[in-house]
Amino acid sequence: MRLLIVYGTTEGQTRKICTFIRDRAAASGHDVTMAEAIDDSATVDPKDFDATIVAASLHTGRYQAAIEHFAHAHGAALDAGRSAFISVSLSAAGHDEDDQVGLKRCVGEFAHRTGWMPAVLHHVAGAFRYTQYDFFKKWALKYIAWKKGAPTDTSHDYELTDWDDLALFVDGFVTQVAPVAHAETVGAA
Repeated sequence: MRLLIVYGTTEGQTRKICTFIRDRAAASGHDVTMAEAIDDSATVDPKDFDATIVAASLHTGRYQAAIEHFAHAHGAALDAGRSAFISVSLSAAGHDEDDQVGLKRCVGEFAHRTGWMPAVLHHVAGAFRYTQYDFFKKWALKYIAWKKGAPTDTSHDYELTDWDDLALFVDGFVTQVAPVAHAETVGAA
């Protein structure tokens, strides 16, 4: 199966998540292409692949503009093929009902702006990159973390991604898509 992974990242955690997905799918024998939307989106087209995973991180209620542009430009191909959207956020780490409602709203707004409503959606927790933040962002996120009971020591970074859960998602997605892609390839021959 040929898998395309297109991502947008602000602090690097989404890239790390997509690298994990790429390596896991490749280890299962799949041909994987990974592209950052800001750099490579003009050179990749989902219709050239059996499946596509689009991943983006949520910051102040929005995903990266490059991902929105990619999803808007390729929405028909994403709808026609097998695709998934991975939403990376700090809210995904919590169990607060308000966070879950907020995530749902953000994905809905993304779908409205892009015209693409992902059939498969998976939320993945991101990371606190305290050591990379400027003074104001560091203290704003420390306050948010404190309110949610998350780590607040700003001298360290904290990765909240559940790698085991992500592995289960990747394995399930490629298991569902690979037989269909194989059947289509064989049928076309």
